[in-house]
Parts: sequence; structure tokens; C-alpha cells
Amino acid sequence: MVWNNQQTIKASATSVDAGLRSYMNRVYSLMSMGIGLTGIVTYVIASIPALLVPIAVGPMKWVLFISVLGLGWFAPQIIMTKSRTAAGIAFWVYSALWGAMMAPMIAFFLQSQQGAYDIARAFLITSVMFAGSSMYGYVTKKDLSALGRFFMMAMIGLVVAMIANIFIGSSIMSLGISALVVLFSAGITAYETQMIRNMYYQLPNKGAVSRFAILGAFMLYGTFISMFIHILNIMAQMRR
Repeated sequence: MVWNNQQTIKASATSVDAGLRSYMNRVYSLMSMGIGLTGIVTYVIASIPALLVPIAVGPMKWVLFISVLGLGWFAPQIIMTKSRTAAGIAFWVYSALWGAMMAPMIAFFLQSQQGAYDIARAFLITSVMFAGSSMYGYVTKKDLSALGRFFMMAMIGLVVAMIANIFIGSSIMSLGISALVVLFSAGITAYETQMIRNMYYQLPNKGAVSRFAILGAFMLYGTFISMFIHILNIMAQMRR
């Protein structure tokens, strides 16, 4: 009887481990596809002046900025309360909006070979930092909730500072903000990964896996993109 119980416990643990790995793989796969869509949208817009100019110098940049903030706020609610199709649409639209908003910045870097190298280096650095932070969040036994909340509040303050610096135009302030965003984004990545992992154990049913995976991908995607943009900005500021 004891042996049977032990076998049952081991089988259950193995099943949970396999399910968790599958769930996390789905999260990372969706996130990667979102980044791919962002890259495609960015490149297409950056290559077509008729699309790029209204975003770079017109009011469209503010429309996109507000849309990204708005969808970033409401998308988690859509993902968790609407249909699976609506959840997917919210994620893909969010990824496309980021691509459009990033296009002027990427187009500026693509004007030179050095700039293109900077894009590649920034993406590589971001990928390594993200992977390390996410791995730490996945394996650590320490509860990162308190640190995560602190980083989230700090990021809100940095967003306000970024908006203010649009009008101030200080390169020193821009460099400092970007450095802090990169640092906090690394911490947020670890916190979000731990939270996404823990969400798996709270799944109400197997049918909720897809919805939770989309939510996890949405969270990590936004942090990855923010980290990439600000690493790229640091490179730009240091080249001046």
C-alpha cells in the first residue's frame, strides 16, 4: 500500500512537471512570435516613408503611445474575461502597435551600418539579460512579490519622467532613465516569470491553459520590448 502511494505521488509530480514545462514553453513561444510580429511591422513601416513620416513627425505617435498604454492596461482583462479568440487578438494587436511605435527609432538606426549593428547588439544583450532574469525567476524559491511591486511602481515613475523629458530634451536624463528601466525590467522579468509559473498551479481547468499562457506571454513580451528599446537608447546616447 505504501509503495503504491509513493508511486502515485511520483506519477502525479511527473505529470505536473511535464504540464508546467509545456505551459512555460507555450508562454515563451507566444512571446517570441509576438516579438517576431513586432519586428516585421517595424521593418515594413520603417521601409515605407508614407507610413513612417506621420508617425515620426505627426500626431500619430501620440495616438500610438496612448493606444499602447490603453491596451497594456485593458488587455489583461480582455485576455482573462473574453473569448480565447479575443485574447489572442488583443495580444497580436498589442505586438503590432509596439512595432508601429518603434518604427521611427529603428529607421533612424538603419540609416547607417553602425546603427544596424547597434540594433543587433541591443537585441542580443536584451535576449541574454531576459533569459538570465527569467531563469532566476523560474528556479528561485524566494518570494519576489515585494520586489516586483516595488519595481512596478518605480516603472510608473519612470514613465512619467520619460514623458517629461520629451519636453525637456535632456540627453543625460534620457540616459539615466534608460539605465534604470533596464535594471528594473530585469527585476520585473524575474518577478513575472515566478508569477506565471505560480499561475499554473492555480489553473481552474485544463481549458484555461491557453488563456493563462497568452497572459504570461503578454506580460513578458512588454518587459522584453521595454528592455530592448532602452538598451538601444543607451547605445545611441553613448555614441553622441
